[in-house]
Amino acid sequence: MVVLLTLRLAGYHVLGELGPQEYASLRNIQLALTEEKLVPPPPLPPSMFVTSERPSLAGADRDWSRLDPDFVQRVLALMARMEARGYPLALLEGYRSPERQDSLASQENLVTKAKGGQSKHQYGMAVDLAPMRNGKIVISERDPWAMQAYTALGEEAEAAKLTWGGRWSFKDYGHIEVPGSIASLTRAKR
Repeated sequence: MVVLLTLRLAGYHVLGELGPQEYASLRNIQLALTEEKLVPPPPLPPSMFVTSERPSLAGADRDWSRLDPDFVQRVLALMARMEARGYPLALLEGYRSPERQDSLASQENLVTKAKGGQSKHQYGMAVDLAPMRNGKIVISERDPWAMQAYTALGEEAEAAKLTWGGRWSFKDYGHIEVPGSIASLTRAKR
């Protein structure tokens, strides 16, 4: 208090009215410092995930608690931004066991190239998301609206410093993950 009073009396620090930009900036700082935790949405009924296009989703794990807590907060913030853009998202899959990863990698219709232990899904640092339109999950990249949603997802993911699978040679438009190697990420979590 003494320092502030000294600076103010010396003319170095003048307190003025906050304008809208300064107020918004201070509010954002305050929100960041309070560490308000976002809460995952309630689970969708399993019947919503049974599709002829992706039958493997029936056995997918959509339990948010099995994912890295910091990553969950980043994904939930991204999902909120996507909803604000008109593209609500559903979690298709989060955590994957190494056995499930191997099973998906060996399927005829290629879902992934990564084998067990090679995917960030096994470490709770990757998710697969899909847009929802009129209460239904739209997975098809052939649907123009869904493709717009996936493009928006890529923009939001990259703005949040996450890796988007739509940039890979093997396109995985609904996939986002923490950047960095598995080795460096798991070392950092110890």
